[in-house]
Amino acid sequence: MAAVSLSVSTVKPLGDRIFVKVAESEERTAGGILLPDNAREKPQVGEVTAVGPGKLTEDGKRQPMDVKVGDKVLYSKYAGTEVKLAGEDYVLLSEKDILAIVG
Repeated sequence: MAAVSLSVSTVKPLGDRIFVKVAESEERTAGGILLPDNAREKPQVGEVTAVGPGKLTEDGKRQPMDVKVGDKVLYSKYAGTEVKLAGEDYVLLSEKDILAIVG
């Protein structure tokens, strides 16, 4: 069996799924205290790197996606599947898990 090379450019979400690069978490508090990795809060913001073709409706048509590659999005805290590629954190989400487009 051949090995599969997985990189960000080869990830193509299916249906209404969205591949998001997770934003860096804050390393310091507002008061300047350095936080260890295990004390940092999981970010809920990221940049869309890939978008699926959209959800199929009951009549067989594709429903267009509300987000596009490059959008910064706010997503549900416990949503999606976390993926690590090339040392970067990503999350694969359904469109319904996106709460807002920010910035």
